Amino acid sequence: MKKTITLNVNGKILRFDMTPEIYNKYINELTANKKVAPTQNMLMRAVHDEDKDTLKEFSAMPGAVFEIAAMLVEEYAPELTVTVGE
Repeated sequence: MKKTITLNVNGKILRFDMTPEIYNKYINELTANKKVAPTQNMLMRAVHDEDKDTLKEFSAMPGAVFEIAAMLVEEYAPELTVTVGE
C-alpha cells in the first residue's frame, strides 16, 4: 500500500511516498555494519522530488536521517498485536 506522509522538520515540509517496495528494500539493506547509507537511500527513494534539496540539507546534520526515518517508519508501518498461539 502506498502512503503519502508529510513531516514538518524544523518548520520545513518534507513529503514522502512510502511503498512496501521502498520499506522492504530498506529493511533488507540494513546490516550490523551498514545503517547510515540504507537509511539515507530509503529517504531519498521516498521523498518527493520537490523536497530533495531540503532533505539533503537535513542529511548534513548528525543523526538527522535517523530521526526523520524513525518518524517516517512509525507513520508507515502498521501497529500489530502479536501473541503466541496455543
